Order: sequence, then C-alpha cells, then structure tokens
Amino acid sequence: MKKKPQPIKQILSENKRNIPVTVAGWVKTFRNDRFIALNDGSTLQNLQLVIEPENYDEAFLKKIDTGAAIYAEGELVESPGKGQDVEVQVTTLKILGVADPETYPIQPKKHSLEFLREKAHLRPRTTLFGAIMRVRSALAFAVHEYFRKNGFVYVHTPIITGSDAEGAGQMFQVTALDLDRLPKTENGQVDYKKDFFGKKTNLTVSGQLEAETYAMALGKVYTFGPTFRAENSNTTRHLAEFWMIEPEVAFLDLDGNMDLAEDFVKYIIGYVMKEQAEDLAFLEKRLLQEEKSLPKEKRSNMPLLEKLQFVLENRFVRISYTEAIEILKNSKPYKKKKFQFPVEWGADLQSEHERYLVEKHFKSPVIIFDYPADIKAFYMRLNPDRKTVRAMDVLFPGIGEIIGGSQREERLDILLEKMKKMGIDEKELWWYVDLRRYGTAVHSGFGLGFERMVQFITGMSNIRDVIPYPRYPKNAEF
Repeated sequence: MKKKPQPIKQILSENKRNIPVTVAGWVKTFRNDRFIALNDGSTLQNLQLVIEPENYDEAFLKKIDTGAAIYAEGELVESPGKGQDVEVQVTTLKILGVADPETYPIQPKKHSLEFLREKAHLRPRTTLFGAIMRVRSALAFAVHEYFRKNGFVYVHTPIITGSDAEGAGQMFQVTALDLDRLPKTENGQVDYKKDFFGKKTNLTVSGQLEAETYAMALGKVYTFGPTFRAENSNTTRHLAEFWMIEPEVAFLDLDGNMDLAEDFVKYIIGYVMKEQAEDLAFLEKRLLQEEKSLPKEKRSNMPLLEKLQFVLENRFVRISYTEAIEILKNSKPYKKKKFQFPVEWGADLQSEHERYLVEKHFKSPVIIFDYPADIKAFYMRLNPDRKTVRAMDVLFPGIGEIIGGSQREERLDILLEKMKKMGIDEKELWWYVDLRRYGTAVHSGFGLGFERMVQFITGMSNIRDVIPYPRYPKNAEF
C-alpha cells in the first residue's frame, strides 16, 4: 500500500468534496462490474467506489466479490446516484485478499443469528454485528471514563481464586494435575497439595471480595474483567464466561450505593446514545422489523431509543422488598393468577414480577432494597430486624434485574455468625475476615454484568450475540 488508508467514518463525517482519498476495507457488494460498496468497520455506512471496467481484465474483476479485501486510491466526488452523498472515482485498485463466493458464508442476504453464531469469526463483518461491537466498545470506554472522572482506582482482581465469592459452588476448576493419574491422599481424596497452587483453585465468579480489600485502603475502587460460572444454563440471559463491573466504596452506606448505581448507569447509557447514535438508530430499526413477526404480547412496550431515554429521564423509584411484595399481591396479574411464579415474602422475585413493577406499576426504573437474608449472600449487612439485609437490585424495563449490590457486613461477630450459618469456612476467607479486625468501616458496592447492559442497550434478545465469542454449555468453539 502506497499511502495510509483513511477511515471511512472520517471521510464521510468531514463532508468534503473533490479531494484525493485512500481507503481499504472489505467488499460488501460489487454491481455491474463497476460499483463497489466498501466497509472498513469504522462505521455502519459503506463507501461507494466507482471503477471503469475497461481498465481491468476479466480475471481481475472476478476476484472482486463479497468479502474480498481491497485497497483503493481516488477522488472523492459528489455522487449522482441514489443512496449515497459521495463516491470515490477510483484511480488505483489493489486486491489484498480474495473471498471465494462458493464458500464465503457472509453473503449480502439475511442470515439467522443461529447461523452467524456458527461463524462467529466472520459475523463482525455483518452490519448488525459491526454495530453491536462498536456499541460494546463505546460502552466499555464509558465505564472507565465514569470511574476515572469520579476518583476511582482501577484494580485488577485475580481470575484464578481459591474462594467462592457467592457460595454458589458452580465454578470452573483450575488444575495442572494429570487427570489420568491423580495423586491421592491416604483417605482416597485428590491430593491438591500436589497441584500447581498447592490447593484447590477455580476461575473466579466475582472480583468483589478482593476489591473490598482495596476499597478499605484506597477508598474508591472498581474492577472490570472476565468472570466465569459453570452453571448448566442455556437461557438467553446466561453465559459461562462474561465480564463484570464491580465498584466498591469505603464509608458508603446503602443509600449512597443506590445513588452511585443510578448515576453510573445513566452516565454510560447517555454516553453511548451520544457517541453511537448512528448504530443505535440502525439497531432500533432492526428491532422494529424483527418484532413485526411476533405476537403483540411479545413485542417491546417501547422502541429501543425511547426505552433508553426512559431510563435517563426517570428518577429511579426506591421501594423495600416488603413493599414490592405487597404491590405484587394487590396487582391484577396476581389476582387473576397470571404470574407463573409464586409471590410470597421470602421468595426471590422473578423477571415477570420485576418487569411488572417497572413497566406497569411505576413506569420507571426501580431499585428494590432490604431483601430477606435467607435468599442473599453472606457478606450483605444484616438489618436490626435480623430478617433482612441491606441488599439492592436495580430493575430495568424489558430485562428486569440489571444490577445487584449491597452494603457489606462490616461487623466481625455478625459476619462470622452468618458464615457459620451458611457453611462458609472462615479459614478459607481469613483475609476477608481480617478486614473486620483491622480498621473496619461501613462500605458498599455492586455488580453489573457488562453483557446484560450491552444486551439492554442494543435490544438484542440473546446474550450470546453481544460478546465476540460466547461460551455456554457444550460450546467453546473459536
């Protein structure tokens, strides 16, 4: 390549005419041996290149097909045709890499999402997945920018851990032992002292516990990294490998934690709406088209951009779990037995309950707090009633819970009492318990599943379509 290619997004946004340009990208379509629609991934839009067929032999033209990588130099001029404002009159054209039309799977037609998952290495070349991944990238940047602006320290918590933060037990084990010749102890158990780390280790389900230790030294910290759950789930909302955002803040109570969660999600949604307006408009249009084929009761209550604006413009309603149960018990769906899952104090709220509260009752995002202690994790602060804990969940339209958090239990005696009750070994988490021995203080935090937020912002119905290479039961391809 003689000259450095310019991003198509830059060329189109500068709105110039009659200037020399250099571009490189992948062919979307090639019409009449003359018109090339080129895309380089920088934008949703293609750039039309116009060549003179008589300047090239037939063998060369046959190589210009969907998926081929090309380099071109030429003049950017006003386009006389429909569908584009400008086009490039090509003076130099090089084929960098061909794509056999007989075998190249991403052709200029509609492909099912299931098919594209099987071609995950090529699906970002589609208009849809290009838009999703640009939105995902902007969202990740917004996360870091928000915390940097607000004085947080970014902490890289370990991916390999000897503790289970949730007490769930659904973790991927990490070992260097020869599985065909496992060393055993005298009582026939696997001898993990012979393993690489000298103990049983797993891939982390959360960086929260380690982040807490840093919050109690640096004040305000956050983690943003991969987490793993070996839950045998094939739903549209679960992955085995996903990214988590987890801020932890010293000297912050539950009220402050709810303020932080609301401010944070409004910031990152607002950022993406501003920076990726073109991609979001495309995603909204796609969603409206997709939903035309669905029965009315399965369609979204509001278009995508309206749903995002709904979150930005509404103050999040805050109610206790007990109040939420009362509202649900007095609702029409409950009285007419329309809810699939039971509504009773002590039971976890299901997505249908959460969405009713957000979309029907309050018509705004909702934060529910003070959940029953028996359905929440050991590290959540026990309330004076000893029945509830200082937990909170943030509920969004169309998706239900998107954030879970709590004020952490800072009292040593009560933490030890709860760990014992839940069967959590104090010796395994001695370092976590130490925080309550040395300079303990009120502190709080929450977790936001990054893919859940990408799913909400893009309107995609399956979480497997908002991460580059999804990991789920019986699938670790690519």
